[in-house]
Amino acid sequence: MTTSNKLKIFNDPIYGFISIPNSLIFNLIEDPYFQRLRRISQMGLSYLVFPGAHHTRFHHALGSMHLMQQAIQVLRYKGVAIEKSEEEGLLCAILLHDIGHGPFSHAMENSIVDGVSHEQLSLLFMKELNRRFNGSLTPAIEIFKGKHSKNFLNQLVSSQLDMDRLDYLKRDSFYTGVAEGNINAERLITMLNVVDGKLVVEEKGIYSVEKFLMARRFMYWQVYLHKTSLVAEQLLIRILKRARQLMDERGDLRCSKALGFFMQNRIAIEKFDTNVLDMFAKLDDVDVLAAIKDWQEYPDFVLSHLCRMVINRKLLHIKLKDGTFQSKKMQTRLDEMKKRYGLSDEEAAYFVFSGKVENQAYNLDKQNIIILSKNGKMVDAATASDHLNLKVLSKKVTKQYRCYPKDFD
Repeated sequence: MTTSNKLKIFNDPIYGFISIPNSLIFNLIEDPYFQRLRRISQMGLSYLVFPGAHHTRFHHALGSMHLMQQAIQVLRYKGVAIEKSEEEGLLCAILLHDIGHGPFSHAMENSIVDGVSHEQLSLLFMKELNRRFNGSLTPAIEIFKGKHSKNFLNQLVSSQLDMDRLDYLKRDSFYTGVAEGNINAERLITMLNVVDGKLVVEEKGIYSVEKFLMARRFMYWQVYLHKTSLVAEQLLIRILKRARQLMDERGDLRCSKALGFFMQNRIAIEKFDTNVLDMFAKLDDVDVLAAIKDWQEYPDFVLSHLCRMVINRKLLHIKLKDGTFQSKKMQTRLDEMKKRYGLSDEEAAYFVFSGKVENQAYNLDKQNIIILSKNGKMVDAATASDHLNLKVLSKKVTKQYRCYPKDFD
């Protein structure tokens, strides 16, 4: 393996210059596994709603690492012991935390690889890189799995107030232009401390925590679960489902070698050996978009029409509501679709369907955000807040949606 001691800086539109602290980080970034993240969108098809949202997982990974560097510096200044190996483990873990994402990120998580999450794939990538880098990533893997003896190290990488969330909220807000999501990540990091091995936020940072949780709520409903993004992602999922079905039946669907491999094979996590992992590493947004463009002309009504909808942004109509929809209306639209185009029940269901989305800004039962009061008492952020009722944000909000062709109204 060729290594380099060359250190670089990246000019980031959010934070300015991001420095690469050592040769291990530099070589991880240079690795083809990581370079693939340049071709994996951070926000899937959200650019159909927010034209600027073309940033990638590569951007996000570097930004998260930059914030981790700041957090380490702040905690050390406050007397928290972080050894050199632990620092390197933190930086590697946060840098690689999303390396297992496939094309269009969450939208395609269960469409290309069945029953295998991006976290599982990230761990496989890290283990393979650890082999290549002679065990250098062992501390990072321990932290990534949440198994490090110093719990605050695990929390910095994965918790309700981690460097991952701090970066993606700030970054996604910037690229979408949704100002409500803009948080003061630097302020929050400055307020971090460690007590009894747990990550805490000093009392004067409570309002920054409130702003962070409110921003997360706003971003989910205004951006991540925006109805147009939602219907576009559902179409994308259905395109892959239909393509896989046709490939099984006819076998004449053209696509890249990497995409074809996963369309033709259902590979469980235990069968993900190095060869399969290398094939997955060749898969990115380009494969999927190129296939969709080509499949517009495929002689199958369902697949060709779904592809044209995404490529030309002529999407299905979508309605969201708090309650449930009348099944009678859905059946009427299904019957109209079948009659108009001569489709079967199964084929019509690609264009007329329903589902639900959920949003919970703060989970009271998992890795709570702890506020350290001036008298040394530690309380949950939801209890400490005197300005907003954060317990309201902890309630899971569920909305139902239904999709159908626009000309049915």
